[in-house]
Amino acid sequence: MTKWDNTKKIKKILKRRESIDKLHKKLLKNIKAKLPELEKFLEKINGHWILEDLTYRYYHRSFKVYSLQTYTLKIVEVLKSLSPDKWDLNEDFMEIVKEGTGKEFKMEHNRNWSKHTRPILEAFQHARMFLIMAVKYGKELETAPQLLPSGWALLLYLYELR
Repeated sequence: MTKWDNTKKIKKILKRRESIDKLHKKLLKNIKAKLPELEKFLEKINGHWILEDLTYRYYHRSFKVYSLQTYTLKIVEVLKSLSPDKWDLNEDFMEIVKEGTGKEFKMEHNRNWSKHTRPILEAFQHARMFLIMAVKYGKELETAPQLLPSGWALLLYLYELR
């Protein structure tokens, strides 16, 4: 590789880095702009009748656990609204969401309860974790950091920025 080729490569990397940095800043700006709404929504999600009661419903083997799917999808919708570039959310996350939503209770699910309902809890908890991180770092960060706290890095993965 010639010195010229190496210089081009370095310029390309730096330009991409600038672009990524702008998207990190825009993500934080989007979170901060919606922070009061996000905090209120997270408080509702973490409240007795959603997090506590519907998780209990899994262990109680109640069909009511299926209603967690609605909240998972609402969280995903909120997370999408924060995207700095309107790209799709992380593929692995969306696979978890897909496997944990769109399910209807059937009596035969009682025979293999965990197989049918655990993905519902898993999708909800993953979505909830991303919402928690958005609120946390929306409060804590003034600027998008160069040294990444784990939770901020997690959010960057959600938006395919890492």
